[in-house]
Amino acid sequence: MYEKITPPNIGTKISFKDGEPIVPDDPIIPFIRGDGTGIDIWPATQKVLEAAVKEAYGDQKKINWFKIYAGDEACEHYGTFQYLPEDTLNAIREYGVAIKGPLTTPVGGGIRSLNVALRQINDLYACVRPCRYYPGTPSPHKYPERMDIIVYRENTEDIYLGIEWQQGTETAHQLINYLNQDLIPNTPEHGNKQIPADSGIGVKPISKTGSQRLVRRAMKHALQLPPHKQKVTLVHKGNIMKYTEGAFRDWGYELATTEFREECVTERESWILSNQENNPDLSLADNARQVEPGFDSLTPERREEIIQEVKGVLDRLWETHGNGKWQNKVMVNDRIADNIFQQIQTRPEEYSILATMNLNGDYLSDAAAALVGGLGMGPGANIGDECAIFEATHGTAPKYAGLDRVNPGSLILSGVMLLEYLGWQEAANFVENGIGSAIANREVTYDLARMMTPKVDPPLKCSEFAQAIINHFRD
Repeated sequence: MYEKITPPNIGTKISFKDGEPIVPDDPIIPFIRGDGTGIDIWPATQKVLEAAVKEAYGDQKKINWFKIYAGDEACEHYGTFQYLPEDTLNAIREYGVAIKGPLTTPVGGGIRSLNVALRQINDLYACVRPCRYYPGTPSPHKYPERMDIIVYRENTEDIYLGIEWQQGTETAHQLINYLNQDLIPNTPEHGNKQIPADSGIGVKPISKTGSQRLVRRAMKHALQLPPHKQKVTLVHKGNIMKYTEGAFRDWGYELATTEFREECVTERESWILSNQENNPDLSLADNARQVEPGFDSLTPERREEIIQEVKGVLDRLWETHGNGKWQNKVMVNDRIADNIFQQIQTRPEEYSILATMNLNGDYLSDAAAALVGGLGMGPGANIGDECAIFEATHGTAPKYAGLDRVNPGSLILSGVMLLEYLGWQEAANFVENGIGSAIANREVTYDLARMMTPKVDPPLKCSEFAQAIINHFRD
């Protein structure tokens, strides 16, 4: 089956049922070391994960690692330009769960990004990026301890699908001419808009299927959180892009209020229910007036629509959600994308899970990570219904490769997500305890050490930080 790799001769494959993994006690998990500093951070991560599993379960559970190749190391092993060999793709499909270090973006044509290719080929539609603060971590934010959010980013659609054409090519001219001469003039809402002839051009596909399966996974995650964190916020720019980002918002609400009707309440529904609870004699019109700003200046038709909306919510939900019951449901709301960047800085405690599209999610997850210590401490996972890949979220930093210097925190915390995905929460807890205590004790690598007050000198090496984490497992 494989050309140049050999699976371990012990261990069991992970299988999947209804989108969830069925995990044996001895799973075989492929790993990609990664390029650049992957040579340092992967051994550190492997050491920590193995120690945590041993600490938690003794000899009852064990990960059997399967080395596979991607990036520069794959080219060395398979030949020039073999950045993502078929062996690697087959192994990930076969074994279902993998972990990887940072990968080089190939120069020239072909694959634009190995990370994106792995997500799209394996239909890993949910990029999950927790952003949590560990006390003692240097942060530019005044109150970083208030930040504890998870970004659910749709991984397979949007502009990142990569369907675009270079300026000046015949295909770009054909598409622009077709839009300018046929589609735009025949769509009245576009008015007299025209695309400049010297444009590069791409498309932004947002599907109902892609949107709803992301929100479904976000909702399932929210139901596993403590009651005060059971919130899902749909992040979009639907005020401008109504038929793509606006549709994502609408489809998200539709999914939540159909498949999870008993478990959720929308923010607007909560206002209506709360208004009625606070004043049982409140008329439908007065309730609508409190819910909709500028109600009295709206057209009679629009006012009637809102009144009927209020009536519908009270008729449908009062028995199951009224009298305060809605406060124990998953809160589903939405925020405009540019506003959420302000919100996570000024009132991060109001948010828990942010579900959004590909481009917004890329920006938002990196910005949120910066508030709690940067990408060096930012884990990430890419999850589909029958496959999951856990990864470092930072780049390869080749100038530091082999120096045993960089922070392995991102990949180690991605390993925590892997352990949680396997259902091995006890082992995951040991690693989190170890990281938190190591940082609190100022036992850190240079990137964190130089920002601490007073500065830590000398900082720990990459391998030493891994050992410090292990030493603090039971703190």
